[in-house]
Amino acid sequence: MPDHLHLLVEGLADDSDARKFISRAKQYSGFHFKAAFDVRLWQRYGFERTLRSDVSALSVARYILENPVRAGLVNRIDAYEFSGSNVYTMDQILEAVQLHDDWHRRSG
Repeated sequence: MPDHLHLLVEGLADDSDARKFISRAKQYSGFHFKAAFDVRLWQRYGFERTLRSDVSALSVARYILENPVRAGLVNRIDAYEFSGSNVYTMDQILEAVQLHDDWHRRSG
């Protein structure tokens, strides 16, 4: 999305800290973005939600994948170049959230 970011992250260790992860990611990317473009990248605050079940995670994943289509940026979820994972292929993600390659924006 041109004006915001959706992430679905999973902490695998007992001491995983999502706030620290996001803080460091924003600090690192913000520093390099500011150096390159001389403008600030991130807002000071964001919105976060802790998910307690796999069902919740799948519904959030669906929402994230469908968001660029709802915004009119692409006609198919797999056409948005910034969707993806460093763990799963797009086909695996689409299968997991029960979306198919022919999913497209609903008309009307």
